[in-house]
Amino acid sequence: MLTVDRLECRYGKVLAVRELSLEVKKGELVSLIGANGAGKTTTLRAISGVFPARGGRITLEGEDITRASARRILELGIAHCPEGRRVFPYMSVRENLDLGCYLRRDAKGIAADLSAVYARFPILHERRNQAAGTLSGGEQQMLAISRALMSRPKLILLDEPSLGLAPNIVERTFDIIRQIRMDGVTVVMVEQNAYAALELSDRAYVLEQGVVALSGAGAELLGNPHVKQAYLGA
Repeated sequence: MLTVDRLECRYGKVLAVRELSLEVKKGELVSLIGANGAGKTTTLRAISGVFPARGGRITLEGEDITRASARRILELGIAHCPEGRRVFPYMSVRENLDLGCYLRRDAKGIAADLSAVYARFPILHERRNQAAGTLSGGEQQMLAISRALMSRPKLILLDEPSLGLAPNIVERTFDIIRQIRMDGVTVVMVEQNAYAALELSDRAYVLEQGVVALSGAGAELLGNPHVKQAYLGA
């Protein structure tokens, strides 16, 4: 479904991602793990078109999207839920959700998806007229994920979905991600909680200093000595 071939990204003269290749098959949940600064977020930003690739090739279902705009990539079915949730704090919950589907024109489909969001997250329906910035961290994460889902994506990019959340909310967030995948949406996730990410994932890539150091099935990497020592505290 998604292929990244020898991706290169730079911040000025600093090479953040180099010769990075990965593949995501339809229906999979694939995680990127690694230390801060390993290039995980940059990779997601390049895939979604919000950061320019300086080299390599990114394709979605055979179509080259390496130089496509973020708008075009969203139209093709990739939604990006960025690190830190990034809700619009002074806009209402409902207005944030409306922004998630601003490229869509199927009014009946939008209404159905909005109803599905409210059914999944009753708190968002209860607070639909409330400013998003007044929600708790967990509620804002629910809103950020729901906003991305309102675009009806084929593939969703989740960047640090558990960051800064209370332990009980973290568990709820991973349950939501599991359900999204079960609903047929392909997921690529960056997550600092390496154990939870690997346990949840079909496959994973370990990034170190902008390159793929290891890859394999989630269960396989959970037992890898290097991964256990470096990322699982074992």
